[in-house]
Amino acid sequence: MAVPKTKKPTTKKAVKKIVKKTVAKKIAKKPTAKKSTKTKVKKSAKPKRNKVICISHKEDCDGISSAAIIRQAFGGDAILVDYPGQMEALNQVVLDEKLKSLFICDLGLSKKTQDEFIDIMTTLRKNKVSVTYIDHHDIDPNVVKALDKIKVKVIHDTNECTAVLAYTAFKSKLNDHASFVAACAAITDYMESRPIGSKLLQIYDRQFALISATVLTYNIVGHQKEPDYLLYLVEELADSKFPHAIPNTFEFAQIQVEKLSQMITKVKQGMKTMKNLGHMEILDAGASGAVNFVMGLSGKDVGVAYKERIDHGIYAVSVRGSKDCKVHLGKIVNNLATSLGGSGGGHDKACGAVIPKPKIKKFLTELNKKIK
Repeated sequence: MAVPKTKKPTTKKAVKKIVKKTVAKKIAKKPTAKKSTKTKVKKSAKPKRNKVICISHKEDCDGISSAAIIRQAFGGDAILVDYPGQMEALNQVVLDEKLKSLFICDLGLSKKTQDEFIDIMTTLRKNKVSVTYIDHHDIDPNVVKALDKIKVKVIHDTNECTAVLAYTAFKSKLNDHASFVAACAAITDYMESRPIGSKLLQIYDRQFALISATVLTYNIVGHQKEPDYLLYLVEELADSKFPHAIPNTFEFAQIQVEKLSQMITKVKQGMKTMKNLGHMEILDAGASGAVNFVMGLSGKDVGVAYKERIDHGIYAVSVRGSKDCKVHLGKIVNNLATSLGGSGGGHDKACGAVIPKPKIKKFLTELNKKIK
């Protein structure tokens, strides 16, 4: 006779399986409102970091050339700024959740800005952003140590211009034309006789390089109020274009030359002198374009040109020293500008500053005292 089948007692494992099936059914029957909650969670996920940005100096060939070299090597976008706009740009990019790599080129630090700079770099590194700082201005050694500590890659050498440093560091990622871009930067920064800069210049006909660098500089200086054009120059240089091959550059340079020739007369009429320096307020041109005329025509070893930035309530100041100038102007201007509530710094014979408008006379008086 067949033995009737008896139900097996429910084990703990079986209970767990039943519970899982029941829970699964309940989840499947949950209203659609709950599903939309899951979708929202997915949307709130952090975006993937894949953006490359280069923040570089917009006022001269070295900054523009550096941005072009970084673009050729790594792609990405450029943000071009002057010294007053440096920290504002950094405070914007630090909020970009897609930022993966940041390059900062040809933007020297002053005593006023260096602490804020380190704070921003610290935040970026905590967010796993790769940061490379490339510069050739005088910098506080403690700042370099602080940046090394948070693993910011610092490429710094006062003996070469920034574009040459960038070219040397990333040569393997660049084509041959990048050496010409770096050589032009060295010429316009008066550093074509330095060890690496001079070797790059030897590759090319000297007169060809000189006229190319000059045309490029005049186009940069003359388009300071047109940021889109400056970015266009970066793109063209990164695409291996020579300055003469960029449309209308020679024509525009000719216009700038005419303006500069008129500046000579204006400097002769408006320049003032102190014991150790010549100075002049510039009203209808850039201070950097006039400062060499001020130095040369004053007969002094130091020339100072300054132009009011009405929108910021400051004076943008350019300072140049002759070969006979015995002091390091960059260090003096850095300390002096900071003590007056501004900022500044640079090379031994070429530097700049941002000075609050009411303090410009004090700046000139104190600078004159410190030059011996």
